[in-house]
Amino acid sequence: MLLRLLAILLAVVVVATGCGNDPTDQAGFGGTTNTSESADNQSDTEQLGKDAASSTTQSITSEFLANSNELTIGVVLPESGTLSYLYPPLTTSVGLALQDIRAAGGKVRIIEGDSGTDPDVASETVNRLLGEGADVILGAAASGVSQSIIQTLFETEVAQCSGSNTSPNFSTQANAEFFFRTVTTAASDAPIMANNMARTGATNVAILARADDWGQSLATLLQNHLAELGATSQIISFSQDTSNFEDIVLSVKKIGADTVTVLAFAEGIGLLRRLLEAGIPPSAIHGGPGLYDADLATKANPSNPTALDGFTVYGASGGSNYNQRLTETLGGNIAFGGQYYDCVILLTLGALAAGTSRGPDLTAVVPELTRNGQKCFDFAQCAALLAQGADIDYDGASGPLELDDVGDTTVGRFAVAKIQDGMLNVVRVEDVTSGNTE
Repeated sequence: MLLRLLAILLAVVVVATGCGNDPTDQAGFGGTTNTSESADNQSDTEQLGKDAASSTTQSITSEFLANSNELTIGVVLPESGTLSYLYPPLTTSVGLALQDIRAAGGKVRIIEGDSGTDPDVASETVNRLLGEGADVILGAAASGVSQSIIQTLFETEVAQCSGSNTSPNFSTQANAEFFFRTVTTAASDAPIMANNMARTGATNVAILARADDWGQSLATLLQNHLAELGATSQIISFSQDTSNFEDIVLSVKKIGADTVTVLAFAEGIGLLRRLLEAGIPPSAIHGGPGLYDADLATKANPSNPTALDGFTVYGASGGSNYNQRLTETLGGNIAFGGQYYDCVILLTLGALAAGTSRGPDLTAVVPELTRNGQKCFDFAQCAALLAQGADIDYDGASGPLELDDVGDTTVGRFAVAKIQDGMLNVVRVEDVTSGNTE
């Protein structure tokens, strides 16, 4: 009924515009015509038609959104733990998305809880949020933490979106049926990291990786890509609870590594200090996305942040416009912000398109919202198109998005950054497609 009403109203607009352009009307039934006045009248009539069409579209969009159910998003992000430095950009991005959705007339609310980087904390939080009425879950930030809650969400058929889980394991897990993400997987991260190390002369790499799902999967992928480039490497795993890194540094020295890669979260700051103390130059050290922290140099050496100058770190990048908006709002770290903004938008658009927040239905439509339709770049544009029955192709704050059938985005952006003068500076942004960085 709604689409039939739209068709009728738009037909009326088209007919009215057509009458204004009728040559018989302009010629005064065979009389003379003031061409400039006629042109003005035509222009005015065309503008009236555009205004009427715009008004009609706004009216139908408003009715479409007004008739939708409110979506309750349960947010599970690290207020505490070794990824707490990510909490400001992630939660600020959630707030900006909420603001934009509500400004367009969308109905969504947020309930929040701490995930820490502790599976027990996250599990307790998710159970509480579901009990309080969360329709969908946003987060967790760490792949290992999401692994601790994904079975619960599978059993309760609740959709989950993460903007920072890069472990490739989710792509093939049976219990990840209702999981999708707006960040490229480690299969895309690893080639960029390996290629950059090879460019800087790496031939013998020590890969220091935390012993969790993310660290081990990325370490293995990185090792494979380094081998393809002719470099040898050795993976040295460590517990995220480790505070004494002496044995790790001794191992690095023993294998004679010319390059060291640290795949860690905040616990990696202590490891960086120990590597520097052992005489390994920062230019020979690379950090994975878990260390992509704007304040890393200051945290590593508060009295002399420049001590880390030359260190390279990799992380997901958002689009330049959104990065600027987040920087102006937050004034600090922007890592993974665009990806979490897009999660909120896609969860909300998915519920609108499916007409329900049920996990099976919502996650079935979400990939289609990012491919093979009319391009739209924010919630208001996309909601207006959905209200008209159009297929949409959302590209958002994080840049291009195209989710495949298992919920992985096959395109994304990745930043290569360096510490220079004690500050984290992006030196290159690369678009990736299905792990291909050529």
